[in-house]
Amino acid sequence: MNTTLERSIRQYITGLRRYARTLVGRADDADELVQECLVRAIAGTRLWTRIRDPRAYLFAIMHNVYVDWLAVRRRQKSYIELQLAVHVGQSCTEAQMVAVETKDLERALSYLPHEQREVVLMVGLEGMSYQQTAEALDIPVGTVMSRLSRGRATLRHLTDGKKRMPALPTPVRHSYLRVV
Repeated sequence: MNTTLERSIRQYITGLRRYARTLVGRADDADELVQECLVRAIAGTRLWTRIRDPRAYLFAIMHNVYVDWLAVRRRQKSYIELQLAVHVGQSCTEAQMVAVETKDLERALSYLPHEQREVVLMVGLEGMSYQQTAEALDIPVGTVMSRLSRGRATLRHLTDGKKRMPALPTPVRHSYLRVV
């Protein structure tokens, strides 16, 4: 592999790992997704001369790897359960409140259909443009905007604090968000 291609791929690995970790929840599963994504990207090196946006291309591969991963999970019927055991006392520190709010957001993300969750994470967490997200997911920009709008509205509704979130449906997926 040439060094230019290697540098191009290497600069996006952290973002791919963060995105995969948020999608699947567990670090080892996320690492497997990233590894498969990179294997597919390197196997398709002959295509790299025609790629305008390597970041969108890598995230498109990650999307396809994730969809494949979901299909395998469904067939195996092995789902990860969300653990919710957060008790907030009256003397919560600010760090504890941030942790609780992060858990609430994490839980709310698990309610979004994966199409909306992917768009929310690509735009909100990864900072990708609508165009990059559209290219990565192979959908029109208008669809990205629509899914993002619906996803954000659902997240606002679920995290506004006015009412409790409904019981989680089974099977459940979860993700971990890092508070920076």
